[in-house]
Amino acid sequence: MKVLFVVNVDFSLRHFVLPLMRAARERGHEVIGACAEGPLLDIPRSEGFRVVAMPFVRGLSPAANWRALRELQALIRAEKPDLVHGHMPISGLLARIAARREGVPRVAYTCHGFLFNQPGPMWRRGLSLALERLGGRLTDVFITVSEEEARDARRLGIHREAVAVLNGRDPDRFRPDPEARAAIRAELGAAEGDCVVTAVSRLVRHKGHPELLRAMESVPGAILWVVGERLASDHGEDLEPAFARAAEVLGPRLKRLGYRHDVGRILAASDIFCLPSHFEGLPMSVIEAMLTGLPVVATDISGPREMVADGETGLIVPPMTVEPLARALNRLAEDPALRVRMGAAGRARAMDRYDERGQMARTMTLLGL
Repeated sequence: MKVLFVVNVDFSLRHFVLPLMRAARERGHEVIGACAEGPLLDIPRSEGFRVVAMPFVRGLSPAANWRALRELQALIRAEKPDLVHGHMPISGLLARIAARREGVPRVAYTCHGFLFNQPGPMWRRGLSLALERLGGRLTDVFITVSEEEARDARRLGIHREAVAVLNGRDPDRFRPDPEARAAIRAELGAAEGDCVVTAVSRLVRHKGHPELLRAMESVPGAILWVVGERLASDHGEDLEPAFARAAEVLGPRLKRLGYRHDVGRILAASDIFCLPSHFEGLPMSVIEAMLTGLPVVATDISGPREMVADGETGLIVPPMTVEPLARALNRLAEDPALRVRMGAAGRARAMDRYDERGQMARTMTLLGL
C-alpha cells in the first residue's frame, strides 16, 4: 500500500508522526509525508523518507487554507495513495477533505487534542466542535491519543467509533541512565545533591511556564531546567518578560536549555518533571519522564490526569494556579525517597501503558497496515 501521512509542521512530524512512518515502512508499505517545510525535516529525510512541503498555516486564514487544500489535492491526485492519515486539527481536516475529494479508498485521522477543550472564547470552541464534526463525517478510522477524548468524540457526535490508542515512546531511549545523569549534571553545573525540576515543551502560554516560574520562587531547594523553544508558527503571548523576571529572581536556579536532541539524557539527569499545562492531548513529554523514572507534577486536565496516578506516580494540581504547584514541587523537592518511590511506580505504569511498540502495533492494525 501507499500511505500519505499529513501533519502541520516539522516539529509535529518529527515528534508524533515519524514513528508511524517508520512502522509503516517496516511493514513493507510505501510512505510519503506532507507538512510545512522546516529544519526538523532533515531527520526523516536522512532516513530516506520523502517529505513533501505543503503551505500549511496554524490558523484559520481562509486564503492560506484554500491554497494548502489545493496543493494537497494535487499531491494526492499525483501520488494516488491507498490511505491518507491526517494529524492535528487544521492539517488533519484539510487532509480528510482533500482525500475524499480525490477518492482515496481509506481516510484516517489521529486527534492529538480537541481545540474545544482549550480555554478560550465560546465562539472559537463552538467553531472547533463544528469543524471536528465535519471532519468526523469524512473519516473511516478515527483515533485519539487519550481515552477521555475518545469518549468525548463518541459523546459529542464527532465519530461514534473513535478509538484511543494512546501515545508511546521507546523505553530503550527513555530510561534511568546513571552515566548520562553524571555527565549532564556536570555539564550544566548541578551537584549530585541538587534537586532538578525539568520542564520540556514549546514555549507557549498554554504550557503553563508563567505559573511554573512563579511557583519556583517558593521552592528554594530546587533548580529549574527549561527545555524547548517557541516555534515560528506559534501564536499568543510572548513569554520573554516572564522569563526575564524569573532570571532576576531565581538567578542561577534557572537554566534555559533551548531545543535539545538529547532530551532522554536531560531527563535522566533530572529529579522531578513538571508540565503545568492548560490544555493537552496526551503529552509525549510526560511519557518520556515516566519512562525515565521521574515523578511528574502535572495539571488536572484531559490527558495528564489519566496518565499521572495522583499520589502514586506524581502529583496533580489545578491548572493556572501558582500556590498548589509550589506546594507539590516543595513536597517532592524535600523528600528524595518519595521521588524515588513515585518515579519507580511511574516507570512501571509507563512500561505497561505507553510503550511505543504497543502503540505502533495498535495503530497499524486500525489503519489496516
